[in-house]
Amino acid sequence: MEELKENVMEKMAKEALPEVVLMAITPDGEDVIERACRTCYLSFHRYNPPSSTEDLIKKVIRKGHHSVLEHAAATFRIKGGSRTFTHEFVRHRLASPSQESQRYVEYGVRKQFEVVVPESMKKHGFSEKYLQLAKETHELYEQMLEAGVPKEDARYIFPGGITSEIVMTANFREWRHICKIRCHERAHWEIRRICLEILKILKKEAPIVFWDFEIDEENCTARQVSS
Repeated sequence: MEELKENVMEKMAKEALPEVVLMAITPDGEDVIERACRTCYLSFHRYNPPSSTEDLIKKVIRKGHHSVLEHAAATFRIKGGSRTFTHEFVRHRLASPSQESQRYVEYGVRKQFEVVVPESMKKHGFSEKYLQLAKETHELYEQMLEAGVPKEDARYIFPGGITSEIVMTANFREWRHICKIRCHERAHWEIRRICLEILKILKKEAPIVFWDFEIDEENCTARQVSS
């Protein structure tokens, strides 16, 4: 029994890897944006997609007429990100988050006990100690639950590195803002890594709206190029 418990604990305190999944996106979002924009000027006589779509959207982005980008939105589910990451992510108030609840989720039963391990910890030889401490934290968490401590109170011992799933919805204007500041070289490495994956998906799904973002894979950054 003790050996089985040990194997389970090893599984529960493992390193997490991020996963970004596109759950939903406005169908024909760029066409919706063009038609919304043309409503402002009643210029439907110039509506001739796809060429007119690209010309108009790039024009309004250059001029700063970004409100029309709010008519299209995307929803992402992010797994393997830390609670530290989500605390930064939910600061974007023009977005709608739905996050895993530590009050109701019992770790080790409904969810594996996973933590994000920063590269700096590995570089300086602390990753094994960190994972061991995470394992011990989970053991204590289970002991508290068995003793009658509510999940909402036992969670207080969790490290900031524990993973926390989150779903985030935002319109294209807000995603442009998020990607601009969170993919910058000065952004924290974890949120930069995750938002870069979001940007890659958005550039594929809405290439005109996100045309001016240039991704640097080697340095895990992105920047807006001159129009």
